[in-house]
Amino acid sequence: MILNKVPATWEKVAYFSKKGLQTWFQDMIDRNIQLQAWTTSLETPLSVCISYLFNPMSYMTAIMQVTSRKHMLPLNDMKTCTNVTQFKTHDEVKAYPENGMYIHGLFLEGASWELGNPGQSGYLIEQKLKELHPRIPVINVVAVKTADMVTVAQYTCPTYTTSMRGPTFVFQSNLQMESEDFDANKWVLAGVCLLMTDD
Repeated sequence: MILNKVPATWEKVAYFSKKGLQTWFQDMIDRNIQLQAWTTSLETPLSVCISYLFNPMSYMTAIMQVTSRKHMLPLNDMKTCTNVTQFKTHDEVKAYPENGMYIHGLFLEGASWELGNPGQSGYLIEQKLKELHPRIPVINVVAVKTADMVTVAQYTCPTYTTSMRGPTFVFQSNLQMESEDFDANKWVLAGVCLLMTDD
């Protein structure tokens, strides 16, 4: 406790984290609060904090499975599409989306996010000074057929649990770029990714 370090015996059976003991313990409490609210009502939250899930990839797969069953589509021919919404925080979400589900709790590394005007989508911009890990708005995750996946003006962005990257990889998201003329290599060279914690 003096070193503010998570004990090795806890780390061994816990999720990936670079937090000190104090912030790690608060994070665990927040995860428990979401889980308790979810299991008490037995209704999926309007927006799920994906960062609080022990296995977030399972939730992404579940979104694909629900869409697959609903539209009688083969699951192995589907992908998840991440559309960043105008909702700055999950408190602004008042209803479920028409398709897919809302998620929040993600941070950008290597870039910032420009909110679009009403009716327009936002897009990636260069990282702002003193904003190491800006919070990204609520994301609408939808499942689409692989052939229908939009790739124009999209940056294929890796999502990690922590800034350690490597073994903490979870899934690939797609983020809107300013225009189709914008080169995605700019974001690759900048090491742009989404993180489930701001460390």
